[in-house]
Amino acid sequence: MTREKRSPDVLSRGTSRRQFLQWSTAAAAASTLTNVTIPRVHAAEDNTIRLALIGCGGRGSGAVGNAMNSPHGPVQLYAMADVAEDRLTRAHKALADRFSDRMDVPPERQFVGFDGYKRAIDCLGPNDVAMLTSFSYVRPLQLEYAVKKGVNVFMEKSFAPDAPGLRRLMQAGEEAKKKNLKILAGLQCRHSVNRQELIKRIRDGQLGELLLVRAYRIHAAGGGLSKRPEGISELMWQIRNFTCFPWVSGGLYAEMNIHQIDELCWLKGDWPVTARGIGGRARAERDRSQEFDSISIEWTFPDGTKATDGARWLGGHCFREFATYAHGTKCAAQFSGDIHAGTTHIYKDQRTAKDNIVWQAPDEQINPWDAEWNVLLENIRQDKPQNEVERAAYSNFADLMGRAAVHSGMEITWEQMTNSQFQLYPGKIDDLDYDSEPPVKADAEGYYPVPVPGFWKET
Repeated sequence: MTREKRSPDVLSRGTSRRQFLQWSTAAAAASTLTNVTIPRVHAAEDNTIRLALIGCGGRGSGAVGNAMNSPHGPVQLYAMADVAEDRLTRAHKALADRFSDRMDVPPERQFVGFDGYKRAIDCLGPNDVAMLTSFSYVRPLQLEYAVKKGVNVFMEKSFAPDAPGLRRLMQAGEEAKKKNLKILAGLQCRHSVNRQELIKRIRDGQLGELLLVRAYRIHAAGGGLSKRPEGISELMWQIRNFTCFPWVSGGLYAEMNIHQIDELCWLKGDWPVTARGIGGRARAERDRSQEFDSISIEWTFPDGTKATDGARWLGGHCFREFATYAHGTKCAAQFSGDIHAGTTHIYKDQRTAKDNIVWQAPDEQINPWDAEWNVLLENIRQDKPQNEVERAAYSNFADLMGRAAVHSGMEITWEQMTNSQFQLYPGKIDDLDYDSEPPVKADAEGYYPVPVPGFWKET
């Protein structure tokens, strides 16, 4: 069987350092990979859980490390797949340098192409795990295939870029329940010991009735897109710069801030009924992406409780914060800290200051990314149920409600979003290949269409 057509994305001269760090010109000289599926064969007494890494970027490689850290091993990286050959090559080398004794991914189990995920999953057997760590545009169809093959799944956030994709994901999740497959969703903060303890204290009434939950992901500079260089196809340029194009990843906000939105819904213990928001672009003249760099959203829950989230990706002398808070009728609490740290406090009153703390959790001994893998691998070993698809999809619906509200300038309801037929990629995503046309195109100056509130629609 012949190798998939190589992605036509060789980098041209004049590329910026930021772009160079995203990929390497070594793609053109990379070794030939084949799409030959090698069935897994091993001794009956072997209790190794084998992994197939599907999406070989930084988060995927990081997740391999989290799995390797678990005491519920042994685990072994057994297959890899990506649409970009150079990304797979780099990840293979980096992981082999760290985990050579727990890695067996010869060329015949390295798959390049849009159907590479199928060939990687085909290498797995019962109790193994397909790691779906590419971008959300293909998450539902990849989950479907893994469930069809009877394979457990770790799927990274976000989970689909639009509502039809999320409904497809949920349908696959229901099929997984019938097969008792274990499905872990990459909302790792749910597995934070400190957050679980604070949730218990909140449910026990230590804050009183919740009135407001609020989150911030106000960063230094980030995002933005330069003009597409020569030597890379339009399709691969957009996939490479996934946070700049909502059809690939849901967009920068939906891809990144789903963690904060999941925390807000977890704190409240419910799903919102409406969302409204505002956003804009301070760097509009030099950013060719489709993204806003400043966003603020308010959700309302059925009982009228409010949740807010603010995001900003700008440099300069701007205020920065990465945290989540809850305010009750008795007092306030901090639920999450910088870069998802398990920083949990209860304050004496509503003032969220260091000198006002009445209870504080200790530093977590296991970070949430390792903790979620401990749970998955233990449940596989003990054959305990685990299926996080519905909860993950609902948090993603709340996420997309906020994005749609900001982009459209309208108030968006839960019913509108969950029933929406709007698709960012209107074609059949299953048929995507290197010759496919992306759903958005740049103008003559290399700028892509940007949402205009009052005119843009996402429901």
